[in-house]
Amino acid sequence: MSTRRKFIQKSLLATAGLSGLNAWPAFSTGKDPFKSNRPPLSKRTFVSGEVEKTIRKVKKGIKSPELAWMFENCYPNTLDTTVDYELIDGKPDTFIITGDIDAMWLRDSTAQVWPYLPLVNKEKKLKNLFKGLINRQTKCILLDPYANAFYKDTSKHSEWAEDLPEVKEGIHERKWEIDSLCYAVRLAYGYYKETGDVSVFDSDWDKAMRMVVKTLRTEQRKNGESPYWFRRVQANWSVTASFQGKGRPVKPVGLICSIFRPSDDGTMYPFLIPSNLFAVEALAQLSEIYEKELKDAAFARECKLFSKEVNKAVEEYAVFDHLDYGKVFAYEVDGYGNKVFIDDPNIPSLISIRYLIGRDYYSDKVYENTRRYLLSSDNPYYFKGKAGEGQGGPHAGLNTIWPMGIILRAMTSTSDKEIEWCVRQLMKTHNGSGFMHETFNKDDASKFSRSWFAWANTLFGELIIKLHREKPDLLASIK
Repeated sequence: MSTRRKFIQKSLLATAGLSGLNAWPAFSTGKDPFKSNRPPLSKRTFVSGEVEKTIRKVKKGIKSPELAWMFENCYPNTLDTTVDYELIDGKPDTFIITGDIDAMWLRDSTAQVWPYLPLVNKEKKLKNLFKGLINRQTKCILLDPYANAFYKDTSKHSEWAEDLPEVKEGIHERKWEIDSLCYAVRLAYGYYKETGDVSVFDSDWDKAMRMVVKTLRTEQRKNGESPYWFRRVQANWSVTASFQGKGRPVKPVGLICSIFRPSDDGTMYPFLIPSNLFAVEALAQLSEIYEKELKDAAFARECKLFSKEVNKAVEEYAVFDHLDYGKVFAYEVDGYGNKVFIDDPNIPSLISIRYLIGRDYYSDKVYENTRRYLLSSDNPYYFKGKAGEGQGGPHAGLNTIWPMGIILRAMTSTSDKEIEWCVRQLMKTHNGSGFMHETFNKDDASKFSRSWFAWANTLFGELIIKLHREKPDLLASIK
């Protein structure tokens, strides 16, 4: 962790009242090895009675004291530590930082609250939290649809203030990632399907969604042009997109360019396939909303046809014969036939397609072949070591494994044996903290990045809840 990041984390902990040796320990001490590592009730940034009920209910179905402790620490971590909720102009507004960085990502903030969505109809304050986040994300998109991370205070200056072109006030980082916009759609659609509440689809939201579609259309680059470019001045050159910040050339085949991955790393080839599949889903969701609720048949049809166009392009340009695994998805392509067979443990990823996408936009056979490849030693970013094994990626360097990748492996598995193996991997690599980290070294779990990464924590909580609901006997068998 960088000195800058340590400073940010220390400042945030102090702001939230969590500083001090015993307020939020790195690991439990005393007679009870599994004493809760949650902040005291008075110091939590948001408290939900329904979330607390869920914690108590799920813990009863967990036999392992350590696993129950990890669940209790992780599942509420977003609410405990990252929420800034208030009313602005009479409307709920929710700003959610990612953890040890005091900025809000469109992707992370959606994923951080997603495990609480099934509870919104039971508690008004939780429902308002979701409405507030939809409202806040709408503001972010209207500020700049190409940005991925934002500040609540528009006067705040980013540590990346020297990025080019110059970023607007209120923006932490301006990396163009398809999934950022797709996550905003997912949040609004998921909330709507859960609650039936259409009040969030106001004029500002409508304006933002039309901007989403326009931006995705622009990044198909059918005329070879895009207004987007990115250059990081104060970091190494690899963060800067190639070819004057616009990324490598592509053949316009209907796919959408993404200059950065969900890991915030630059793409090798701009047609990032899991993010394009996510866009297929998001555009279909927008089509449904505009047809059924907003009664705009023309825009609904535009979104539907756009979704089908991207899906067709994925089928035609992103599925290839692998030498050993049959037909698989490429991770990135350029439309000219160039491709890369890797994955990224962040979401969307190729592994996460089964988790993230509700409709059958992919062949089960192609997905299974891809999954077998990615979880094998033939994948250059699949690491095995003394501490554990799992998917990694360029973001944190060689030999680093992402707990998120292990969590997604469990959530997309159809094998009880594999799921149990994944849970045990997570139990032995949290380094005594009871929380998930961004990455850990394959040979030494005490070497990790990000001790406060709320997305990974709540995703782990989501896994345990899924097992409690679907495989209670399996969950109870882990001791």
